[in-house]
Amino acid sequence: MPRVLLIEDDPSVREGVELGLRRRGHEVRAAETGESGLDALREFHPELVLLDLMLPGMNGVQVCRRIRETSQLPIIMLTARGDDFDVVVGLEAGADDYIVKPARTEVIEARIRAVLRRLADPGGRPGVEFHGELAIDRSGLNVAKSGERLPLAPSELKLLLHLSASPEQVFSRQQLLEYVWEHSYHADARLVDACVRRLRHKVEDPSGNPRYIQTVRGFGYRFGPL
Repeated sequence: MPRVLLIEDDPSVREGVELGLRRRGHEVRAAETGESGLDALREFHPELVLLDLMLPGMNGVQVCRRIRETSQLPIIMLTARGDDFDVVVGLEAGADDYIVKPARTEVIEARIRAVLRRLADPGGRPGVEFHGELAIDRSGLNVAKSGERLPLAPSELKLLLHLSASPEQVFSRQQLLEYVWEHSYHADARLVDACVRRLRHKVEDPSGNPRYIQTVRGFGYRFGPL
């Protein structure tokens, strides 16, 4: 079972989540502050991070940004509030998914498995495709722009592979949620929008006119045409 780093300042939540995941076979390291969580990250080498958004001192958004400076490790945010602003800020910082507390262990486990499935099999198929300056290697699961490899998080990579596999086809946010995140909740459409913004920041030119990931107003997103 994957190693999980849990960064949560509430003792009751931290102990409950840690115990529940250990019972399911996970090796878990728990930290109660952002600073101690970053220290544990370097020592423990987890395969996934469960990160509370509202931490004292260095908050969850800051921790997420620090992790993303050097790693594309899957990150799931834990938030006590379903507030749109808090969740979107966390997703923009690089989180792959979020869970509103309190959540049952089986819900957390399901989200962990879904995120790790995206990492293990983001939907690649044999062959290298060239789209303008982008080179998409579906077998090696690599994406390069102008010859430079792009650091894509699992959700970003799977989203790009899915859209680029059917150029010009429009996918609704709900279709993308179900394929990339395995979600069926309409409220989670912000996962798609935040991931698209992060992906555009990496693959598009800074002109503000998306060339690859295009918005079709009132419907969703498509790849191209170029």
